[in-house]
Amino acid sequence: MVIAPEHDLLPELTSAEQQSEVEKYLQYVNSRSERDRMSEVKQMTGVFTGSYARHPFSGKLIPIWTAEYVLKDYGSGAIMAVPADDDRDLAFAEMAGLPVVDIIDRTEWPEARREEKVGRMINSDFLDGLLVTEAIQKVLDKLVELGIGERKINYRLRDALFSRQRYWGEPFPITYDQDGVPQPVAEEDLPVTLPPLDNFKPTADGHSPLARARDWVELPDGSVRETDTMPGYAGSSWYFLRYMDAGNPNAFASREALNYWQDVDLYIGGTEHAVGHLMYSRFWHKFLYDLGYLPTNEPFRKLINQGMIQGVIESIYLLKEKVNGKYLFRCAGLAEADDVQKYIQIPVLIDYIKEYGTDSSYLDIESIRQFIEWRPEYRDAIFECARGTLENGVFTPRDGDTGTHLYTHSEVGKMSKSKYNVINPDDVVRIYGADCFRMYEMFLGPIEQSKPWDTKGIDGVSKFLKRFWSLFAHQGQWLVHSEGDPDRDSLRILHQTIQHIRDDINRFSINTCVSHFMICVNELKRLDCHHRDILEPLVRLLAPFAPHIAEELWHHLGQESSVHHADYPEVVEAYLVADEVTYPVSVNGKRRGEMTVPTDTDQKTLEELALAMPEISKWIEGLTVRKMIVVPGRMINIVAS
Repeated sequence: MVIAPEHDLLPELTSAEQQSEVEKYLQYVNSRSERDRMSEVKQMTGVFTGSYARHPFSGKLIPIWTAEYVLKDYGSGAIMAVPADDDRDLAFAEMAGLPVVDIIDRTEWPEARREEKVGRMINSDFLDGLLVTEAIQKVLDKLVELGIGERKINYRLRDALFSRQRYWGEPFPITYDQDGVPQPVAEEDLPVTLPPLDNFKPTADGHSPLARARDWVELPDGSVRETDTMPGYAGSSWYFLRYMDAGNPNAFASREALNYWQDVDLYIGGTEHAVGHLMYSRFWHKFLYDLGYLPTNEPFRKLINQGMIQGVIESIYLLKEKVNGKYLFRCAGLAEADDVQKYIQIPVLIDYIKEYGTDSSYLDIESIRQFIEWRPEYRDAIFECARGTLENGVFTPRDGDTGTHLYTHSEVGKMSKSKYNVINPDDVVRIYGADCFRMYEMFLGPIEQSKPWDTKGIDGVSKFLKRFWSLFAHQGQWLVHSEGDPDRDSLRILHQTIQHIRDDINRFSINTCVSHFMICVNELKRLDCHHRDILEPLVRLLAPFAPHIAEELWHHLGQESSVHHADYPEVVEAYLVADEVTYPVSVNGKRRGEMTVPTDTDQKTLEELALAMPEISKWIEGLTVRKMIVVPGRMINIVAS
């Protein structure tokens, strides 16, 4: 058992024989901060108090130690150590030479780590054979039953880092007088603004860059300014309130503006904002609400965490042990057929990968040469694949093969500079254009899901935009006309698309919006539709998704103002229903023809028309029609024998 050095019971538990050792140890602990004690686990320290505790279940005597890794304010300030299944307890037991008894059998969970609560209890008396989670509940029940304990949940919050030694950030409105006592800056001297600097690095003695601005730091009355700055979330966590009344010189926002705007309707941000921004936004908002400045208790009405655009991480396998003094890289196929535990994965810059992002991504001889130039420490390495080996630029084939094909290990993960898998948007825009890049990101999947970037898939969006353009012009010829009225099918397709897009935008289902645009363009191409009354609303509909193409086409259509100032198209419900419907007609489940009829045709007439079709008659000649199955608007099936 281990108790905190500050524990109130330590003097009472310390025996006369251990008094000097404990006092000497307390002097050491008092020189350490709580943060140091929490973060350092490699070097364990502690001393025996000379006292023992009696185990509540077995009745055995347990030595009581005191050690700095146990904190008074955490839990009860004392722990019953379990060294076999806790890293800190194990390190302490090894330091103190205490026995380590295995109490969890993990043979059924060979991949489980020490800190995971999985396995079956052993060497634990009445708990033997129980799963760990079951044993925890049984221990709690037993303690309550014996009247020596009660269930309780403990929470611990770490201090948030609010002060930093950087130039960029709001200065603290604090000065220190000649006695070092902090004083708030007078209200009439607010706000405190950053002084101009040329050197933004910390000073040689570790102070903030602001410490270099001596004229700013040292005030005439002998006091000095605080030179640390606040972090980004100090200001960025309430900026939305300032937007409500940005020109107000007397307050962050007037009462009238705050009452009008109330709070933010929608907040869209990545999950990494959950602590770094959202928590502090609520803190600031509720603080200002408690002071009576705000009319609402919450800053945001709706939150959407957009998913992360992921990338494929490409790695090659390096054998941990050198071969004849040389590094040996092996193809993923060879390494995974061997034992991957014998290898380490070395990430490769994706620019060198052939067929990047596919199951067959690989390095060829030129790719390996680029890799070596990038990582010269592997200049003399051997690169082995199923086709042969490459060493010092010379490929030695196996069984007559030519050229290395060093397959890489591919896995989806976060785009990261350290994994060398970042896709540069500028490169994509240069090849495909900003509209295509923008729409492809929308098309990747639901907004709240993380999804891997796949450069191959962008071709589909690029082809769609070209097809969309071809509705307006082809080979330099302008095709849009205003002759007559557009046909009913074109109007139906347009207004169905408007309805889908408006509904999906309201659901934030942006990826399905792109799908509806693709379906619409394909249908209009099939109808060879180039009518202005169809295409002009379609340009307005597409504008938020492909703003540049939409703006250009808008002006080609003769408009003077921006398409983004135009009204968004409205649905005309009268056009949503088709005048005609085409029925596939089957005989005994096999399609034999189709017929197009008015949508309001009744079932009896549908049956008569289907039986009268020449292409159907030959399939039922000499047979008796037993049954007619009609699914309105979908299909007709004739059962005959």
